[in-house]
Amino acid sequence: MKRIWVVDDDEEMLRAVRLMLGVLDHHATTFLGARSAAQMLLDGDRPDLMILDINMPDVTGLDMLEFLRRRPETQSLPVVMLSTEASDVMVDRARALGADAYVSKPVTVEELERAINDAFEKRKKLMTSEMKKNVQK
Repeated sequence: MKRIWVVDDDEEMLRAVRLMLGVLDHHATTFLGARSAAQMLLDGDRPDLMILDINMPDVTGLDMLEFLRRRPETQSLPVVMLSTEASDVMVDRARALGADAYVSKPVTVEELERAINDAFEKRKKLMTSEMKKNVQK
């Protein structure tokens, strides 16, 4: 069972994703907006993976992603972007900032499961690659 944090500004979406994660046997903690999730990270709590909505007021999912990738303790945290914004430009931007997977709303359980698995796999490959570079030095 993985600990997954879900950050969105839509309470219905948070409930739906929490239910889907329960079906997938994951523990979901939901945050209505990014500020409270960022504060928990600063307080030292860590999930196994984060799911971020892009279009949120105040702190966007992309802002949160940049925050995660700048901090040494969270830069390797798997992140799935979940958004109604699915243009190629937005997907490319999210990936350039370090998103491991991207899923469009509305999402199915199968799509969410695939995105979570893809995010963990991508992070595993990146960690393996980094370890090989360090050994070669």
